[in-house]
Amino acid sequence: MPLPLEDVPLLLLAMAGGLFLVGLVGLLVRPSLLFQLLGLELMLAGAALGFVAAGLRAKDGLVSGQAMLLLVLAVAAAEAGLGLALYLRLGRAAGSDDTDHLRSLHD
Repeated sequence: MPLPLEDVPLLLLAMAGGLFLVGLVGLLVRPSLLFQLLGLELMLAGAALGFVAAGLRAKDGLVSGQAMLLLVLAVAAAEAGLGLALYLRLGRAAGSDDTDHLRSLHD
């Protein structure tokens, strides 16, 4: 039995929440800076999907959801570039990508 069109935004919102939660768990649990950046990217993808689903539910022609999607994609691209540059720089300085070892750079 096919899913009614009225339930699609709710399904998308549930998927967005799941993506956000998986990203949050990855951000909090993993000690590696690279995996924390991946978790942050998943959180941003969940937020973007949530904006699109909310725009679909608002029935305004998806304009607001798509505009917020573009904003989130721009923020995610900037975060990826800066995060990977930080990852490479701290990896060279500390010799490790473990965020617990980065406290030794304070001295």
